[in-house]
Amino acid sequence: MSFRKTFTFVLVLCLALAASGMGEGLQRMSKKAPAKMSLWPKSEIPHFKDIGLEETIDQRGHISNVDTPEIEIYLPSKDNRNGSAVVICPGGGYSILSIEKEGRKIAEWLNTFGTAGIVLKYRHKYFQHPVPLMDAQRAIRLTRLKAEKWGIDSSKIGIMGFSAGGHLASTAGTHFSSGDNNAEDPIERLSSRPDFMILVYPVISMQKGVTHGGSRVSILGRNPDKQLVDNLSNELQITSSTPPAFLIHAADDGAVPYQNSVLFYEGLIEAGVLSELHIYPKGGHGFGMMSGAKLGPSQWPKQCRSWLERTIISR
Repeated sequence: MSFRKTFTFVLVLCLALAASGMGEGLQRMSKKAPAKMSLWPKSEIPHFKDIGLEETIDQRGHISNVDTPEIEIYLPSKDNRNGSAVVICPGGGYSILSIEKEGRKIAEWLNTFGTAGIVLKYRHKYFQHPVPLMDAQRAIRLTRLKAEKWGIDSSKIGIMGFSAGGHLASTAGTHFSSGDNNAEDPIERLSSRPDFMILVYPVISMQKGVTHGGSRVSILGRNPDKQLVDNLSNELQITSSTPPAFLIHAADDGAVPYQNSVLFYEGLIEAGVLSELHIYPKGGHGFGMMSGAKLGPSQWPKQCRSWLERTIISR
């Protein structure tokens, strides 16, 4: 067979595979899947309950019905890594997890400049506070335990969250412990304090008029006690020990008011925690890693990377 005929045959075959969907499958197969790790052995998961529903993921990359928390581990190449890592909490109103747009794609982006991305699949909807927080704290501790093996500096492990995932991330940043030295489980001996926070259009407050109503109901129930509301309003829980934060929001966010980010930023500055806030005039809610012509939000990955390199990676 001549070269021209061989080339034509291969081209036709590739087009046929693409049309049938097999080409996409082959492309996915060629991309290395991330390692996955359960946060606890199934028999030891705290507050475990069988919700009687199968975990599912839809075409948009939204996961529902999680009852067994785990992490997906995206590590940069050895010649590119910078020692930092980010535990990523996808959003979804504590009802679903937008794990593709606000989890896996974010981890892949972090890898491009040497930061490890740890995507957290946390319990939601059927599990109220403190269950999601326990999952986030465990993910931080587990990453710290594996830091040397994964090429991570244990003092450069941060947490990132989108929307309700931003509430979870800011809760982890304001409700943490140094670990239990007497614990039998070596993971529980480690600190759950993140070294920094990245909060993207985050829910911060549980106070009416500021919060996102759906997230509040999902995590606290319909008639929560005032003390619980205040405890999970993270703008009220900031101290000088709260880690620094990079915050992103759009002024025209119709789901989570931008005041959430402003209140948290003001509290951080008042406590002497050097942080950075970007409020874009337009962008709405849920823009993720948007690119294109919209003003402002398409710039946040570049600005966030710069902040990370200046304040965390270079130290």
